[in-house]
Amino acid sequence: MRAASDADLWVTRGPGIIAGLSLSKVGEGFWLTGLFVAPQRRSQGVAGRLVEAALAQTDGPTWLFCHPDLAPFYQRLGFDLAQQLPDSLANRLQRYQRSKRLVALQRGQSSLASSPGNSTSV
Repeated sequence: MRAASDADLWVTRGPGIIAGLSLSKVGEGFWLTGLFVAPQRRSQGVAGRLVEAALAQTDGPTWLFCHPDLAPFYQRLGFDLAQQLPDSLANRLQRYQRSKRLVALQRGQSSLASSPGNSTSV
């Protein structure tokens, strides 16, 4: 997956890059994409620490799309099923769901809760 040109890229080094993720500004929040950990470093807490470090520097909600099998991992990091998405993410999710099984998750409060009609349930 290519990172957006305006995205903030986060990496974990040691030695070399062992994990990375991308955060893009979306509306009043952020979209987390491209979380990857080198296979030999998985199940060691690297991904969780990287997500926590990146999100500690954000203000507002963070959304992500993932395969349903990965939802428990993200839920342990404080994500829940997204009840509402910014329009740009809702449209993207609909396109992606044509060919992939994905759920939308959110961490943090969204001001979208007060905007009826701007919702996507997953």
